[in-house]
Amino acid sequence: MDLDKQYNSKEVEQKWYSLWESKGFFRPKSDGKWGPGTGPSSLGKKEDKSSQREPDGRVPGPECPYVIVIPPPNVTGILHMGHALNNTIQDILIRWNRMKGKDALWVPGVDHAGIATQNVVEKKLAKENKTRWDLGREKFLEEVWRWKNEHGDTITRQLRRLGASCDWTRERFTMDEGLSRAVREAFVTLYERGLIYRGNYIINWCPRCQTALSDEEAAHKDVQGGLYHIIYPIAGKTAPYEKMGADHIVVATTRPETMLGDTAVAVHPGDARYRDLIGKNVLLPLMDREIPVIADEFVDPEFGTGIVKVTPAHDPNDFQMGHRHGLEQINVMTPDGKMNERAGSYAGMDRFEARKKILRDLEEKGLFLRRDSHLHAVGHCYRCDTVVEPYLSKQWFVKMQPLAEKALKAHEEGKTVFYPDRWTKVYTNWLKGIRDWCISRQIWWGHQIPAWHCTQCQAAGLVSGDSHPAKTKTSPGSFRGKPDGRVPGGDGIIVAREEPSQCPACGSTDLKQDPDVLDTWFSSWLWPFSTLGWPENTGDLKKFYPTSDLITAPEIIFFWVARMIMAGLEFMGEVPFTRINIHGTVRAASGLKMSKSLGNSIDPLEVINEMGADALRYSMIMLSAQDVYLSREKFEVGRNFTNKVWNACRFVLRSLEDFKEGSVDPEQFKGMELSLPSRWILSRLEEKTAEIERHLSQFGLAQATSELYHFVWDDFCDWYIELAKTMIQGRDEALKLQTRKVLFFVCERILRLLHPFMPFVTEEVWHKFKEKAADGVSWPESIMLAAWPHDEGAEKFRDPGAQRAVSFLQDAVRGIRDLRARFQIAPANKLKAVIACKEKAALEILRCFEREVKSLARLESLECVSQFKKQGAMVASSFADFDVYILVGGILDLAEEKKRVQKKIAETEIWIQGIRKKLDNPSFASRAPAEILEKEKEKLNDAKKILISYQEQLAGL
Repeated sequence: MDLDKQYNSKEVEQKWYSLWESKGFFRPKSDGKWGPGTGPSSLGKKEDKSSQREPDGRVPGPECPYVIVIPPPNVTGILHMGHALNNTIQDILIRWNRMKGKDALWVPGVDHAGIATQNVVEKKLAKENKTRWDLGREKFLEEVWRWKNEHGDTITRQLRRLGASCDWTRERFTMDEGLSRAVREAFVTLYERGLIYRGNYIINWCPRCQTALSDEEAAHKDVQGGLYHIIYPIAGKTAPYEKMGADHIVVATTRPETMLGDTAVAVHPGDARYRDLIGKNVLLPLMDREIPVIADEFVDPEFGTGIVKVTPAHDPNDFQMGHRHGLEQINVMTPDGKMNERAGSYAGMDRFEARKKILRDLEEKGLFLRRDSHLHAVGHCYRCDTVVEPYLSKQWFVKMQPLAEKALKAHEEGKTVFYPDRWTKVYTNWLKGIRDWCISRQIWWGHQIPAWHCTQCQAAGLVSGDSHPAKTKTSPGSFRGKPDGRVPGGDGIIVAREEPSQCPACGSTDLKQDPDVLDTWFSSWLWPFSTLGWPENTGDLKKFYPTSDLITAPEIIFFWVARMIMAGLEFMGEVPFTRINIHGTVRAASGLKMSKSLGNSIDPLEVINEMGADALRYSMIMLSAQDVYLSREKFEVGRNFTNKVWNACRFVLRSLEDFKEGSVDPEQFKGMELSLPSRWILSRLEEKTAEIERHLSQFGLAQATSELYHFVWDDFCDWYIELAKTMIQGRDEALKLQTRKVLFFVCERILRLLHPFMPFVTEEVWHKFKEKAADGVSWPESIMLAAWPHDEGAEKFRDPGAQRAVSFLQDAVRGIRDLRARFQIAPANKLKAVIACKEKAALEILRCFEREVKSLARLESLECVSQFKKQGAMVASSFADFDVYILVGGILDLAEEKKRVQKKIAETEIWIQGIRKKLDNPSFASRAPAEILEKEKEKLNDAKKILISYQEQLAGL
């Protein structure tokens, strides 16, 4: 059966994806689920695998699987263009390696997304005029699980629409039973090793989400705020305050509301201006509380007045300073960002409202000096964009420096490699400056921390409730658990793999589990091995860890990539992957990051419904060399290319009517006297196959798609198919047969090269070629199981002579077409042409192609001569080896044509003068933005090229 006239993407995509999944083709071949004779096939593949090596030096084969783990999307997520790009790249790599015969596994799954999912369910409850507190923890979690079970598979269903060939039988969820066990094992193990501790520290606190955030979750944004200068009277002195350092000091702050929690002011010990103040007291404005003046080397005497307020409960640097000097920690805020009872008369006010009131009160008392405009970086919650508050809170932390040191060492040893390399420094710099990771969150949805507090011990006042193995002098072995997994200690906290029945210190059974849950990323950093069965030593873990490549976006290098590397080294003893490909960011055509909140996003499902998944995939990858700038129109490139492939294959199949001798074996051409065009296309195919392989091996997917695009569209469709038409329609039966064999061979190879990028259209068309194959019954059930064409018939088809010969034909035809366009000669006008070529061998080649040149250039006649003198009205195009002339007498009114061209020259010269005048204007050159200047210069260069073209036309006339 022929292909339909038009490609129906909806019908094709549904049909083939259902078959792929139901047949188990997405599973690794070692699972043995494909059935006999299904592949991966050795179709057209005769190669010595031992001569090929992976980028990391390993020899491919069953002993060298190819594994990638999906960056798990949030369970709340719906498919956006960032997902589409990331998962298309992964799918290309997994399909490519599957076709290469690898034991290919792509592990899918979703993240429970603690804060995001809890917010979704809380908003749902709010519509019912309920809060999570109305339900209580247990009932609320039931509600979240109900929501997850109803809506949690939205993103995975959408990934199927994209064509993602994940092994869905291995799909994981970060809160499924196995991963929950892995999280608990990781937590307890780190605690036993002295790498997890609990204590009061300054953390990033989101008043809206009412939870702690890690440093990476509190992204800083530049905010134009104020620097407020406030007078602190020296104790015993009264207004008027006239002399700095004698009766008052001045302190500058960006957060006046926190001054209510000040417990000191500090100066540098070497600052002579304030040496006499050290040890004295100042009066804290509005609170009438005396606080000391302390000396600390942290203070920069060059900044501001050289005096800083010290608020240990509301600033990380002040917290450290307070520890050094034994200062009281006064928290003046509630978890929801309001002032608490320690804030005196400001209690109950929102922090920002309190700021305004405090400044008014200071001004009334004559203690407010001035406000300076101040640009400073302010932390914002990554989830809700609320301004984050540095806040004193009891939290759980991971001690990161020992883990980071291992990751740096592994990188220095070449065990991790970033593509592109520019991300390497970003990664290593972050590791070198790493801070401890706050892993506790004050929400309910997530992995509840496996620590239990003994009520009796705490009531007896025996413990502080802190747990900090890392601060003790004992070895990590001191914290190893008993055989039942419990970790005893004198701190009233039991960290255990299983729920303890009693306190190991006092024997009490009144134990309460820590209410906090773990940061979502604490489960995600275990993803490469927890999804394979860890902490059990499963068959999958033995076979598929470490994985091969990681494909991800730059914004989660710190959140996820670095932490996974550290976790892999800590728990598995080796990095979880060697190669990390950081792809670009998806942006709107304007350059802004594409996002729903900005209203500039494009729904990938709409594009798939309108143009097909293959069109979406190919368009995005062609644009992905750096950041991806998208508009709706740019997907037309992929749609047009899909249609081009479909129509080309449709022509080839119609040309193969009653043909049953199709073969993908390159040996079939051995000893065959092939035509120059056939030798050329086979040579180009072999050349492009090697280039595509090279690009893919270095994550050059954009380059690979570009090579394929131009080979298919330009070489195969525009040239070889057109040349093949004349060979098939001729009387030479031997030439007709060999041309059909070459058409079949090249077109089928193109489909296999395209398959990782365009899986649906290639599958549909490939089955039509299977029907035309002499050995079609032995072909695999799917193109995705057919062999990747790398090095098939290596160097068998490389033919520089044929490539040079066909380049003469192409130049001749292009030269005539260019003259037609330049002089606006209609295609219907049959022309007379002459090709003048002095070099004998080149002339013979051109004479061989006389029929083809006449057909493709729409000529009435063509002469190929060694000597030629221009006669009459002729115009020409010149090339390195020959000149092409066409007769224009009787076709063009030369006098009118000269007038037209002269007019164009005059207009272009005026245009050039105008641009030059603008660029030479000092006022314009100094005031115009750089991008405007650059555009004007580009405009000038384009105008010059147009002028030269018109001048050449005039010379030709």
